[in-house]
Amino acid sequence: MSAAPEKTLTKAETASHSGSSSSGSSSGDEDGWQDVEPDFEDNVTIKAFFGDETFTDASEMFAACRAATGFDFLATRRRLGLDFHGAVKLANFVRQCARDGTSLPEPIVLENLSSDTLLKPVVDNDGLIMALDEVLDADDAAHASTTAVGGEEAVKLAQRNAELEEKLQRLTEQFASYRVTVEETLEKRWGDVEEKRETKGPAIPEAIDQNYFESYAGYGEFPLQTQVEVAGKNTNLLDIHETMLKDTVRTEAYRDFVYANKQLFKDKVVLDIGCGTGILSMFCAKAGAKQVIAVDNSAIINKARENIFNNGLSDKITCVAGRIEEVTLPVATVDIIISEWMGYALLYEAMLQSVLWARDKYLAPGGLLVPSVSTLVIAPVSDTEYMTDCVDFWDDVYGFNMGAMKKKAMAEARVEHMRDYSLAGTESMFKRLELHETAEADLVFTEEWSSTITKDTDALHGFLVWFDIFFTKRDEVVPVDKLQPSKWHDEASGKIAFTTGPLGKETHWKQSLMLIDPDNVQPVLKAGQKIGGTVVWSIPKEDPRSIVVEVSWNIDGGKEQRQSWNLR
Repeated sequence: MSAAPEKTLTKAETASHSGSSSSGSSSGDEDGWQDVEPDFEDNVTIKAFFGDETFTDASEMFAACRAATGFDFLATRRRLGLDFHGAVKLANFVRQCARDGTSLPEPIVLENLSSDTLLKPVVDNDGLIMALDEVLDADDAAHASTTAVGGEEAVKLAQRNAELEEKLQRLTEQFASYRVTVEETLEKRWGDVEEKRETKGPAIPEAIDQNYFESYAGYGEFPLQTQVEVAGKNTNLLDIHETMLKDTVRTEAYRDFVYANKQLFKDKVVLDIGCGTGILSMFCAKAGAKQVIAVDNSAIINKARENIFNNGLSDKITCVAGRIEEVTLPVATVDIIISEWMGYALLYEAMLQSVLWARDKYLAPGGLLVPSVSTLVIAPVSDTEYMTDCVDFWDDVYGFNMGAMKKKAMAEARVEHMRDYSLAGTESMFKRLELHETAEADLVFTEEWSSTITKDTDALHGFLVWFDIFFTKRDEVVPVDKLQPSKWHDEASGKIAFTTGPLGKETHWKQSLMLIDPDNVQPVLKAGQKIGGTVVWSIPKEDPRSIVVEVSWNIDGGKEQRQSWNLR
Protein backbone atom coordinates (compact mmCIF):
# COMPACT_ATOMS: atom_id res chain seq x y z
CA MET A 1 0.00 0.00 0.00
CA SER A 2 1.25 3.48 -0.87
CA ALA A 3 1.39 5.97 1.99
CA ALA A 4 1.35 9.77 2.01
CA PRO A 5 4.81 11.41 2.57
CA GLU A 6 5.63 11.91 6.24
CA LYS A 7 5.48 15.50 7.44
CA THR A 8 8.14 16.74 9.91
CA LEU A 9 6.32 18.30 12.86
CA THR A 10 6.90 21.87 14.02
CA LYS A 11 7.99 22.59 17.59
CA ALA A 12 4.45 23.52 18.60
CA GLU A 13 3.06 20.30 17.12
CA THR A 14 5.70 18.24 18.85
CA ALA A 15 4.88 19.89 22.15
CA SER A 16 1.25 19.19 21.65
CA HIS A 17 1.90 15.51 20.96
CA SER A 18 4.28 15.12 23.94
CA GLY A 19 2.16 17.10 26.40
CA SER A 20 5.12 19.44 27.25
CA SER A 21 5.93 23.04 26.40
CA SER A 22 9.11 24.91 25.47
CA SER A 23 8.58 28.27 27.16
CA GLY A 24 12.26 28.73 27.71
CA SER A 25 13.20 28.48 24.09
CA SER A 26 15.05 31.31 22.45
CA SER A 27 14.39 32.92 19.13
CA GLY A 28 17.17 30.84 17.65
CA ASP A 29 15.51 27.72 18.96
CA GLU A 30 12.31 28.69 17.19
CA ASP A 31 14.20 28.82 13.91
CA GLY A 32 15.47 25.32 14.53
CA TRP A 33 11.92 24.00 14.81
CA GLN A 34 10.77 25.01 11.32
CA ASP A 35 9.22 22.44 8.92
CA VAL A 36 11.63 20.51 6.76
CA GLU A 37 9.14 21.28 3.94
CA PRO A 38 8.03 24.77 4.92
CA ASP A 39 5.98 25.30 1.73
CA PHE A 40 4.28 21.88 1.77
CA GLU A 41 0.77 23.11 2.49
CA ASP A 42 1.07 25.88 -0.07
CA ASN A 43 2.37 23.55 -2.77
CA VAL A 44 -0.33 20.84 -2.58
CA THR A 45 -2.18 20.48 -5.87
CA ILE A 46 -5.53 18.69 -5.79
CA LYS A 47 -6.96 17.43 -9.06
CA ALA A 48 -10.71 17.59 -9.57
CA PHE A 49 -12.65 14.31 -9.48
CA PHE A 50 -14.00 14.94 -12.97
CA GLY A 51 -11.95 16.95 -15.45
CA ASP A 52 -8.46 18.42 -15.41
CA GLU A 53 -9.06 21.44 -13.16
CA THR A 54 -6.76 21.70 -10.13
CA PHE A 55 -7.20 23.29 -6.70
CA THR A 56 -4.99 24.13 -3.74
CA ASP A 57 -7.72 23.41 -1.21
CA ALA A 58 -9.69 20.16 -0.85
CA SER A 59 -12.82 21.94 0.39
CA GLU A 60 -12.82 24.12 -2.72
CA MET A 61 -12.50 21.04 -4.93
CA PHE A 62 -15.41 19.32 -3.14
CA ALA A 63 -17.56 22.45 -3.51
CA ALA A 64 -16.76 22.78 -7.22
CA CYS A 65 -17.55 19.10 -7.77
CA ARG A 66 -20.86 19.44 -5.94
CA ALA A 67 -21.82 22.47 -8.04
CA ALA A 68 -20.79 20.90 -11.36
CA THR A 69 -22.00 17.32 -10.97
CA GLY A 70 -24.23 17.18 -7.91
CA PHE A 71 -21.90 14.72 -6.17
CA ASP A 72 -21.26 15.74 -2.55
CA PHE A 73 -18.19 13.91 -1.24
CA LEU A 74 -18.49 15.07 2.37
CA ALA A 75 -22.23 14.39 2.56
CA THR A 76 -21.67 10.89 1.16
CA ARG A 77 -18.91 10.27 3.68
CA ARG A 78 -21.19 11.40 6.54
CA ARG A 79 -24.10 9.31 5.27
CA LEU A 80 -21.99 6.17 5.18
CA GLY A 81 -20.30 6.94 8.50
CA LEU A 82 -16.80 6.58 7.04
CA ASP A 83 -13.62 7.01 9.05
CA PHE A 84 -10.40 8.31 7.50
CA HIS A 85 -9.58 5.03 5.72
CA GLY A 86 -13.15 4.75 4.48
CA ALA A 87 -12.93 8.29 3.13
CA VAL A 88 -9.69 7.35 1.32
CA LYS A 89 -11.52 4.41 -0.26
CA LEU A 90 -14.38 6.69 -1.26
CA ALA A 91 -12.01 9.20 -2.88
CA ASN A 92 -10.20 6.47 -4.80
CA PHE A 93 -13.49 4.86 -5.83
CA VAL A 94 -14.70 8.13 -7.33
CA ARG A 95 -11.38 8.66 -9.11
CA GLN A 96 -11.51 5.08 -10.39
CA CYS A 97 -14.98 5.63 -11.87
CA ALA A 98 -13.82 8.87 -13.48
CA ARG A 99 -10.74 7.18 -14.94
CA ASP A 100 -12.75 4.25 -16.35
CA GLY A 101 -15.50 6.47 -17.72
CA THR A 102 -18.22 4.81 -15.65
CA SER A 103 -21.03 6.59 -13.84
CA LEU A 104 -21.11 6.74 -10.08
CA PRO A 105 -23.70 4.40 -8.54
CA GLU A 106 -26.87 6.07 -7.31
CA PRO A 107 -26.43 5.93 -4.41
CA ILE A 108 -22.91 4.87 -3.44
CA VAL A 109 -23.18 2.15 -0.78
CA LEU A 110 -20.71 0.46 1.56
CA GLU A 111 -20.51 -2.56 -0.73
CA ASN A 112 -18.92 -0.35 -3.39
CA LEU A 113 -16.06 0.40 -0.97
CA SER A 114 -15.46 -3.11 0.38
CA SER A 115 -12.22 -3.81 -1.51
CA ASP A 116 -8.93 -2.97 0.21
CA THR A 117 -7.44 -2.22 -3.20
CA LEU A 118 -9.21 1.12 -2.92
CA LEU A 119 -6.65 2.14 -0.31
CA LYS A 120 -4.11 2.39 -3.12
CA PRO A 121 -4.20 5.85 -4.74
CA VAL A 122 -5.58 5.96 -8.27
CA VAL A 123 -3.69 9.22 -8.89
CA ASP A 124 0.01 9.14 -8.07
CA ASN A 125 0.95 11.48 -5.20
CA ASP A 126 -2.69 12.45 -4.89
CA GLY A 127 -2.81 15.78 -3.06
CA LEU A 128 -6.36 15.03 -1.94
CA ILE A 129 -5.23 12.06 0.14
CA MET A 130 -2.54 14.22 1.75
CA ALA A 131 -5.07 16.93 2.67
CA LEU A 132 -7.96 14.63 3.50
CA ASP A 133 -7.35 14.27 7.25
CA GLU A 134 -7.51 18.01 7.80
CA VAL A 135 -10.65 18.60 5.76
CA LEU A 136 -12.40 15.68 7.46
CA ASP A 137 -11.58 17.11 10.88
CA ALA A 138 -13.01 20.45 9.82
CA ASP A 139 -16.16 18.83 8.48
CA ASP A 140 -16.61 16.81 11.67
CA ALA A 141 -16.23 19.96 13.76
CA ALA A 142 -18.78 21.81 11.64
CA HIS A 143 -21.33 19.07 12.22
CA ALA A 144 -20.44 18.43 15.85
CA SER A 145 -23.47 20.32 17.15
CA THR A 146 -25.85 18.24 15.06
CA THR A 147 -24.20 15.05 16.24
CA ALA A 148 -24.34 16.18 19.87
CA VAL A 149 -28.04 16.92 19.66
CA GLY A 150 -28.82 13.63 17.95
CA GLY A 151 -26.48 11.58 20.06
CA GLU A 152 -26.69 7.83 19.83
CA GLU A 153 -30.06 7.98 18.07
CA ALA A 154 -28.56 9.96 15.19
CA VAL A 155 -25.82 7.37 14.75
CA LYS A 156 -28.39 4.59 14.64
CA LEU A 157 -30.47 6.47 12.10
CA ALA A 158 -27.41 7.05 9.92
CA GLN A 159 -26.52 3.36 10.04
CA ARG A 160 -30.11 2.39 9.25
CA ASN A 161 -30.17 4.84 6.39
CA ALA A 162 -26.98 3.35 4.95
CA GLU A 163 -28.42 -0.17 5.21
CA LEU A 164 -31.64 0.83 3.47
CA GLU A 165 -29.80 2.60 0.67
CA GLU A 166 -27.61 -0.45 0.17
CA LYS A 167 -30.71 -2.61 -0.17
CA LEU A 168 -32.19 -0.09 -2.58
CA GLN A 169 -29.03 -0.24 -4.69
CA ARG A 170 -29.22 -4.03 -4.92
CA LEU A 171 -32.84 -3.84 -6.04
CA THR A 172 -32.08 -1.13 -8.56
CA GLU A 173 -29.35 -3.22 -10.17
CA GLN A 174 -31.86 -5.99 -10.92
CA PHE A 175 -33.66 -3.83 -13.45
CA ALA A 176 -32.37 -2.26 -16.66
CA SER A 177 -34.80 0.61 -16.32
CA TYR A 178 -38.08 1.53 -14.66
CA ARG A 179 -39.88 1.14 -17.97
CA VAL A 180 -39.43 -2.64 -18.00
CA THR A 181 -40.04 -3.35 -14.33
CA VAL A 182 -43.41 -5.00 -14.95
CA GLU A 183 -42.02 -7.19 -17.73
CA GLU A 184 -39.12 -8.29 -15.55
CA THR A 185 -41.59 -9.29 -12.84
CA LEU A 186 -43.64 -11.34 -15.30
CA GLU A 187 -40.50 -12.96 -16.63
CA LYS A 188 -39.49 -13.96 -13.10
CA ARG A 189 -42.94 -15.41 -12.46
CA TRP A 190 -43.46 -17.18 -15.76
CA GLY A 191 -40.17 -17.48 -17.57
CA ASP A 192 -37.55 -18.76 -15.13
CA VAL A 193 -35.59 -21.69 -16.44
CA GLU A 194 -36.33 -24.87 -14.55
CA GLU A 195 -32.77 -25.99 -14.07
CA LYS A 196 -33.48 -29.56 -13.12
CA ARG A 197 -36.34 -30.09 -15.51
CA GLU A 198 -35.94 -32.89 -18.04
CA THR A 199 -37.01 -31.99 -21.56
CA LYS A 200 -37.55 -33.77 -24.84
CA GLY A 201 -35.93 -30.96 -26.77
CA PRO A 202 -33.02 -31.40 -29.17
CA ALA A 203 -29.92 -32.68 -27.40
CA ILE A 204 -27.28 -30.13 -28.40
CA PRO A 205 -23.88 -29.82 -26.66
CA GLU A 206 -23.83 -26.83 -24.32
CA ALA A 207 -20.83 -25.10 -25.95
CA ILE A 208 -22.37 -25.30 -29.43
CA ASP A 209 -25.73 -24.16 -28.08
CA GLN A 210 -24.14 -21.19 -26.29
CA ASN A 211 -22.23 -20.08 -29.38
CA TYR A 212 -25.42 -20.27 -31.43
CA PHE A 213 -27.50 -18.10 -29.09
CA GLU A 214 -24.64 -15.65 -28.49
CA SER A 215 -24.39 -15.10 -32.24
CA TYR A 216 -27.87 -13.56 -32.08
CA ALA A 217 -27.32 -11.54 -28.91
CA GLY A 218 -26.87 -8.41 -30.97
CA TYR A 219 -27.48 -5.13 -29.19
CA GLY A 220 -28.64 -7.00 -26.13
CA GLU A 221 -25.33 -7.80 -24.46
CA PHE A 222 -22.17 -7.73 -26.55
CA PRO A 223 -20.23 -4.78 -28.00
CA LEU A 224 -21.72 -3.90 -31.36
CA GLN A 225 -18.52 -4.69 -33.24
CA THR A 226 -17.96 -8.10 -31.64
CA GLN A 227 -17.06 -10.48 -34.44
CA VAL A 228 -18.71 -13.88 -34.81
CA GLU A 229 -18.49 -16.45 -37.56
CA VAL A 230 -21.72 -17.21 -39.38
CA ALA A 231 -21.62 -19.80 -42.16
CA GLY A 232 -17.88 -19.35 -42.48
CA LYS A 233 -18.03 -15.57 -42.71
CA ASN A 234 -17.11 -13.07 -40.02
CA THR A 235 -19.81 -10.57 -39.18
CA ASN A 236 -20.47 -8.32 -36.23
CA LEU A 237 -23.43 -8.75 -33.95
CA LEU A 238 -24.97 -5.45 -34.95
CA ASP A 239 -25.20 -6.61 -38.55
CA ILE A 240 -27.13 -9.84 -37.90
CA HIS A 241 -30.46 -8.34 -36.83
CA GLU A 242 -30.13 -5.37 -39.14
CA THR A 243 -29.50 -7.70 -42.09
CA MET A 244 -32.52 -9.85 -41.27
CA LEU A 245 -34.84 -6.86 -40.84
CA LYS A 246 -33.63 -5.29 -44.09
CA ASP A 247 -34.29 -8.56 -45.93
CA THR A 248 -37.60 -7.36 -47.36
CA VAL A 249 -38.42 -10.73 -48.91
CA ARG A 250 -38.30 -12.33 -45.47
CA THR A 251 -39.78 -9.60 -43.28
CA GLU A 252 -42.52 -8.47 -45.64
CA ALA A 253 -43.69 -12.05 -46.23
CA TYR A 254 -44.41 -12.46 -42.51
CA ARG A 255 -45.97 -9.00 -42.30
CA ASP A 256 -48.14 -9.53 -45.37
CA PHE A 257 -49.45 -12.90 -44.16
CA VAL A 258 -50.29 -11.59 -40.69
CA TYR A 259 -51.95 -8.39 -41.92
CA ALA A 260 -53.78 -10.10 -44.80
CA ASN A 261 -55.19 -12.69 -42.38
CA LYS A 262 -56.10 -10.59 -39.35
CA GLN A 263 -59.15 -12.74 -38.79
CA LEU A 264 -56.81 -15.64 -37.93
CA PHE A 265 -55.01 -13.59 -35.26
CA LYS A 266 -57.87 -11.64 -33.70
CA ASP A 267 -58.24 -12.49 -29.98
CA LYS A 268 -55.77 -15.38 -30.31
CA VAL A 269 -52.81 -16.36 -28.12
CA VAL A 270 -49.61 -16.39 -30.18
CA LEU A 271 -46.18 -17.85 -29.36
CA ASP A 272 -43.19 -16.27 -31.14
CA ILE A 273 -40.14 -18.56 -30.93
CA GLY A 274 -36.75 -16.89 -31.40
CA CYS A 275 -38.36 -13.45 -31.33
CA GLY A 276 -35.13 -11.49 -31.88
CA THR A 277 -35.95 -7.78 -31.94
CA GLY A 278 -39.67 -8.54 -31.49
CA ILE A 279 -40.79 -7.60 -35.00
CA LEU A 280 -43.03 -10.65 -35.58
CA SER A 281 -44.60 -10.32 -32.13
CA MET A 282 -45.48 -6.71 -32.88
CA PHE A 283 -47.00 -7.68 -36.25
CA CYS A 284 -49.25 -10.17 -34.43
CA ALA A 285 -50.23 -7.70 -31.72
CA LYS A 286 -51.11 -5.09 -34.33
CA ALA A 287 -53.23 -7.69 -36.14
CA GLY A 288 -55.40 -8.10 -33.06
CA ALA A 289 -53.84 -10.95 -31.08
CA LYS A 290 -55.10 -11.08 -27.50
CA GLN A 291 -51.72 -12.12 -26.11
CA VAL A 292 -48.30 -12.71 -27.64
CA ILE A 293 -45.54 -14.57 -25.81
CA ALA A 294 -42.11 -13.71 -27.25
CA VAL A 295 -39.33 -16.18 -26.37
CA ASP A 296 -35.61 -15.86 -27.08
CA ASN A 297 -32.56 -17.40 -25.44
CA SER A 298 -30.12 -14.64 -26.42
CA ALA A 299 -29.59 -11.25 -24.80
CA ILE A 300 -31.47 -9.57 -27.65
CA ILE A 301 -34.62 -10.29 -25.61
CA ASN A 302 -33.72 -7.23 -23.52
CA LYS A 303 -33.93 -5.00 -26.57
CA ALA A 304 -37.08 -6.74 -27.78
CA ARG A 305 -38.72 -5.89 -24.47
CA GLU A 306 -37.68 -2.26 -24.83
CA ASN A 307 -38.85 -2.11 -28.46
CA ILE A 308 -42.22 -3.50 -27.42
CA PHE A 309 -42.55 -0.95 -24.62
CA ASN A 310 -41.57 1.94 -26.87
CA ASN A 311 -44.30 0.94 -29.34
CA GLY A 312 -46.98 0.77 -26.66
CA LEU A 313 -47.51 -2.99 -26.89
CA SER A 314 -46.37 -4.14 -23.45
CA ASP A 315 -49.95 -4.86 -22.46
CA LYS A 316 -50.21 -7.49 -25.20
CA ILE A 317 -46.70 -8.93 -25.52
CA THR A 318 -44.86 -10.78 -22.77
CA CYS A 319 -41.13 -11.43 -23.23
CA VAL A 320 -39.68 -14.64 -21.80
CA ALA A 321 -35.93 -15.30 -21.71
CA GLY A 322 -34.63 -18.84 -22.22
CA ARG A 323 -34.77 -21.90 -24.46
CA ILE A 324 -38.32 -22.79 -25.43
CA GLU A 325 -37.70 -26.32 -24.15
CA GLU A 326 -36.81 -25.05 -20.68
CA VAL A 327 -38.96 -22.01 -19.89
CA THR A 328 -42.40 -22.13 -18.32
CA LEU A 329 -44.97 -20.18 -20.32
CA PRO A 330 -47.83 -18.27 -18.69
CA VAL A 331 -50.34 -20.37 -20.66
CA ALA A 332 -50.91 -24.09 -21.20
CA THR A 333 -51.67 -23.83 -24.92
CA VAL A 334 -51.44 -21.31 -27.74
CA ASP A 335 -53.52 -20.84 -30.87
CA ILE A 336 -50.68 -19.87 -33.20
CA ILE A 337 -46.93 -20.44 -33.28
CA ILE A 338 -44.97 -18.01 -35.43
CA SER A 339 -41.24 -18.31 -35.94
CA GLU A 340 -38.56 -17.33 -38.41
CA TRP A 341 -36.57 -20.52 -37.86
CA MET A 342 -35.03 -21.01 -41.30
CA GLY A 343 -31.26 -21.23 -41.66
CA TYR A 344 -28.97 -21.62 -44.62
CA ALA A 345 -30.18 -24.51 -46.81
CA LEU A 346 -33.34 -24.32 -44.65
CA LEU A 347 -32.21 -26.62 -41.84
CA TYR A 348 -28.82 -25.20 -40.84
CA GLU A 349 -28.85 -24.11 -37.15
CA ALA A 350 -31.36 -26.83 -36.14
CA MET A 351 -33.95 -24.32 -34.95
CA LEU A 352 -36.82 -26.18 -36.59
CA GLN A 353 -36.40 -28.97 -34.04
CA SER A 354 -37.25 -26.51 -31.26
CA VAL A 355 -40.32 -25.27 -33.14
CA LEU A 356 -41.57 -28.83 -33.62
CA TRP A 357 -41.04 -29.54 -29.93
CA ALA A 358 -43.06 -26.45 -29.01
CA ARG A 359 -45.76 -27.40 -31.52
CA ASP A 360 -46.24 -30.77 -29.85
CA LYS A 361 -46.28 -29.26 -26.35
CA TYR A 362 -48.14 -25.98 -26.71
CA LEU A 363 -50.13 -25.76 -29.96
CA ALA A 364 -53.84 -26.30 -29.40
CA PRO A 365 -55.67 -28.82 -31.63
CA GLY A 366 -56.36 -27.13 -34.94
CA GLY A 367 -53.78 -24.45 -34.18
CA LEU A 368 -51.68 -22.76 -36.84
CA LEU A 369 -47.95 -22.80 -37.58
CA VAL A 370 -46.60 -19.75 -39.41
CA PRO A 371 -45.16 -20.58 -41.91
CA SER A 372 -46.67 -23.99 -42.56
CA VAL A 373 -44.96 -25.50 -45.63
CA SER A 374 -41.35 -25.52 -46.82
CA THR A 375 -39.55 -27.21 -49.69
CA LEU A 376 -35.93 -27.92 -50.58
CA VAL A 377 -34.81 -27.52 -54.19
CA ILE A 378 -31.68 -28.56 -56.11
CA ALA A 379 -30.36 -27.70 -59.58
CA PRO A 380 -27.12 -28.41 -61.50
CA VAL A 381 -24.66 -25.53 -61.91
CA SER A 382 -22.18 -24.62 -64.63
CA ASP A 383 -20.38 -21.30 -64.23
CA THR A 384 -16.90 -21.05 -65.72
CA GLU A 385 -16.48 -17.43 -64.66
CA TYR A 386 -17.20 -18.26 -61.02
CA MET A 387 -14.79 -21.20 -61.08
CA THR A 388 -12.04 -19.02 -62.55
CA ASP A 389 -12.49 -16.27 -59.98
CA CYS A 390 -13.06 -18.35 -56.85
CA VAL A 391 -11.46 -21.76 -57.39
CA ASP A 392 -8.87 -21.75 -60.18
CA PHE A 393 -7.51 -18.58 -58.58
CA TRP A 394 -5.50 -20.84 -56.26
CA ASP A 395 -3.53 -22.34 -59.16
CA ASP A 396 -1.50 -19.15 -59.59
CA VAL A 397 -1.26 -16.77 -56.65
CA TYR A 398 1.46 -14.24 -57.49
CA GLY A 399 3.33 -16.96 -59.34
CA PHE A 400 2.83 -19.67 -56.69
CA ASN A 401 0.65 -22.77 -56.96
CA MET A 402 -1.65 -22.95 -53.94
CA GLY A 403 -3.82 -25.74 -55.24
CA ALA A 404 -3.94 -27.29 -51.77
CA MET A 405 -6.41 -24.56 -50.81
CA LYS A 406 -8.96 -25.99 -53.24
CA LYS A 407 -9.67 -28.91 -50.95
CA LYS A 408 -11.66 -26.76 -48.55
CA ALA A 409 -13.54 -25.16 -51.42
CA MET A 410 -14.69 -28.59 -52.54
CA ALA A 411 -15.54 -29.94 -49.07
CA GLU A 412 -17.58 -27.04 -47.70
CA ALA A 413 -20.89 -25.75 -49.00
CA ARG A 414 -20.62 -22.07 -49.92
CA VAL A 415 -23.28 -19.49 -49.12
CA GLU A 416 -23.58 -17.53 -52.36
CA HIS A 417 -26.24 -15.76 -54.39
CA MET A 418 -25.86 -17.18 -57.89
CA ARG A 419 -27.43 -15.69 -61.01
CA ASP A 420 -29.92 -17.50 -63.21
CA TYR A 421 -27.29 -18.01 -65.92
CA SER A 422 -25.32 -20.21 -63.49
CA LEU A 423 -28.02 -22.88 -63.64
CA ALA A 424 -27.32 -25.66 -66.12
CA GLY A 425 -30.65 -27.47 -65.74
CA THR A 426 -34.17 -27.38 -64.39
CA GLU A 427 -34.80 -27.18 -60.66
CA SER A 428 -35.90 -30.27 -58.75
CA MET A 429 -37.92 -30.13 -55.52
CA PHE A 430 -36.59 -33.05 -53.48
CA LYS A 431 -38.11 -32.50 -50.01
CA ARG A 432 -41.47 -31.16 -48.84
CA LEU A 433 -42.10 -30.44 -45.16
CA GLU A 434 -45.70 -30.06 -44.01
CA LEU A 435 -44.85 -28.43 -40.73
CA HIS A 436 -48.09 -29.29 -38.95
CA GLU A 437 -47.22 -32.98 -39.34
CA THR A 438 -43.41 -33.06 -39.71
CA ALA A 439 -41.53 -35.06 -37.05
CA GLU A 440 -37.93 -34.46 -36.00
CA ALA A 441 -36.98 -37.79 -37.58
CA ASP A 442 -38.09 -36.40 -40.96
CA LEU A 443 -35.19 -33.94 -40.92
CA VAL A 444 -32.71 -36.72 -41.69
CA PHE A 445 -33.56 -38.30 -45.03
CA THR A 446 -32.63 -39.68 -48.44
CA GLU A 447 -34.62 -38.37 -51.40
CA GLU A 448 -34.42 -38.68 -55.17
CA TRP A 449 -33.96 -35.79 -57.54
CA SER A 450 -33.87 -35.31 -61.32
CA SER A 451 -33.22 -32.47 -63.76
CA THR A 452 -33.00 -31.80 -67.47
CA ILE A 453 -29.93 -29.99 -68.80
CA THR A 454 -31.12 -26.75 -70.40
CA LYS A 455 -28.00 -25.57 -72.25
CA ASP A 456 -24.76 -26.82 -73.70
CA THR A 457 -22.01 -26.29 -71.14
CA ASP A 458 -18.29 -26.89 -70.82
CA ALA A 459 -18.65 -28.77 -67.54
CA LEU A 460 -20.87 -29.60 -64.58
CA HIS A 461 -19.32 -27.58 -61.76
CA GLY A 462 -21.67 -28.35 -58.89
CA PHE A 463 -25.15 -28.14 -57.42
CA LEU A 464 -27.19 -25.32 -55.97
CA VAL A 465 -29.61 -25.90 -53.07
CA TRP A 466 -32.23 -23.43 -51.85
CA PHE A 467 -35.62 -23.43 -50.17
CA ASP A 468 -39.10 -22.04 -50.71
CA ILE A 469 -41.55 -21.02 -47.97
CA PHE A 470 -45.36 -21.09 -48.05
CA PHE A 471 -47.79 -19.43 -45.63
CA THR A 472 -51.21 -21.08 -45.47
CA LYS A 473 -54.29 -21.30 -43.30
CA ARG A 474 -54.53 -24.48 -41.25
CA ASP A 475 -57.05 -26.11 -43.59
CA GLU A 476 -55.26 -25.09 -46.81
CA VAL A 477 -53.17 -27.52 -48.84
CA VAL A 478 -50.66 -26.38 -51.45
CA PRO A 479 -51.25 -28.55 -54.55
CA VAL A 480 -48.21 -30.09 -56.21
CA ASP A 481 -48.69 -27.92 -59.29
CA LYS A 482 -48.60 -24.83 -57.04
CA LEU A 483 -45.40 -25.74 -55.19
CA GLN A 484 -43.60 -22.75 -56.61
CA PRO A 485 -43.93 -19.43 -54.79
CA SER A 486 -44.82 -17.55 -57.97
CA LYS A 487 -47.77 -19.91 -58.52
CA TRP A 488 -49.06 -19.86 -54.91
CA HIS A 489 -48.51 -16.23 -53.91
CA ASP A 490 -51.74 -14.20 -53.96
CA GLU A 491 -51.72 -11.45 -51.36
CA ALA A 492 -55.33 -10.50 -52.06
CA SER A 493 -56.49 -13.92 -50.85
CA GLY A 494 -53.97 -14.08 -48.01
CA LYS A 495 -51.71 -16.63 -49.73
CA ILE A 496 -48.08 -15.68 -49.22
CA ALA A 497 -44.89 -17.43 -50.39
CA PHE A 498 -41.30 -16.62 -51.22
CA THR A 499 -38.24 -18.26 -52.74
CA THR A 500 -34.59 -18.00 -51.77
CA GLY A 501 -33.55 -19.32 -55.20
CA PRO A 502 -31.50 -17.60 -57.92
CA LEU A 503 -34.59 -16.66 -59.93
CA GLY A 504 -35.99 -14.55 -57.11
CA LYS A 505 -34.90 -11.41 -55.30
CA GLU A 506 -31.76 -11.98 -53.23
CA THR A 507 -32.33 -12.83 -49.56
CA HIS A 508 -29.91 -13.00 -46.63
CA TRP A 509 -30.08 -16.81 -46.87
CA LYS A 510 -28.80 -16.75 -50.48
CA GLN A 511 -28.22 -20.33 -51.72
CA SER A 512 -25.88 -23.16 -50.80
CA LEU A 513 -23.37 -23.87 -53.55
CA MET A 514 -21.69 -27.28 -53.55
CA LEU A 515 -18.76 -27.52 -55.95
CA ILE A 516 -17.75 -30.83 -57.47
CA ASP A 517 -14.22 -32.12 -57.03
CA PRO A 518 -12.36 -31.66 -60.34
CA ASP A 519 -11.88 -35.43 -60.59
CA ASN A 520 -15.67 -35.83 -60.80
CA VAL A 521 -16.44 -33.00 -63.23
CA GLN A 522 -18.31 -34.10 -66.36
CA PRO A 523 -16.32 -32.54 -69.26
CA VAL A 524 -19.27 -31.57 -71.48
CA LEU A 525 -23.04 -31.33 -70.99
CA LYS A 526 -25.60 -31.09 -73.78
CA ALA A 527 -29.05 -29.55 -73.60
CA GLY A 528 -31.71 -32.22 -73.18
CA GLN A 529 -29.57 -34.65 -71.21
CA LYS A 530 -31.06 -36.07 -68.02
CA ILE A 531 -29.21 -35.84 -64.73
CA GLY A 532 -30.39 -37.16 -61.38
CA GLY A 533 -29.67 -39.25 -58.33
CA THR A 534 -30.22 -38.93 -54.58
CA VAL A 535 -29.75 -36.36 -51.83
CA VAL A 536 -28.74 -37.72 -48.42
CA TRP A 537 -29.33 -35.21 -45.62
CA SER A 538 -27.71 -35.88 -42.24
CA ILE A 539 -26.77 -34.14 -38.99
CA PRO A 540 -23.32 -34.79 -37.48
CA LYS A 541 -23.42 -35.80 -33.81
CA GLU A 542 -20.45 -33.63 -32.91
CA ASP A 543 -22.13 -30.48 -34.24
CA PRO A 544 -25.93 -30.89 -34.32
CA ARG A 545 -26.56 -27.40 -35.65
CA SER A 546 -24.64 -28.11 -38.87
CA ILE A 547 -25.55 -30.25 -41.89
CA VAL A 548 -23.85 -32.82 -44.10
CA VAL A 549 -25.29 -33.11 -47.62
CA GLU A 550 -24.36 -35.97 -49.91
CA VAL A 551 -25.42 -35.86 -53.55
CA SER A 552 -25.20 -38.73 -56.00
CA TRP A 553 -25.72 -38.18 -59.71
CA ASN A 554 -25.50 -39.78 -63.12
CA ILE A 555 -26.04 -38.39 -66.59
CA ASP A 556 -28.39 -40.25 -68.92
CA GLY A 557 -28.12 -43.35 -66.74
CA GLY A 558 -24.32 -43.45 -66.93
CA LYS A 559 -21.76 -43.96 -64.18
CA GLU A 560 -22.93 -42.82 -60.77
CA GLN A 561 -20.79 -40.32 -58.93
CA ARG A 562 -21.09 -39.19 -55.33
CA GLN A 563 -19.74 -36.41 -53.12
CA SER A 564 -20.59 -34.88 -49.73
CA TRP A 565 -20.30 -31.34 -48.37
CA ASN A 566 -20.42 -29.78 -44.92
CA LEU A 567 -22.47 -26.72 -44.06
CA ARG A 568 -21.27 -25.45 -40.70
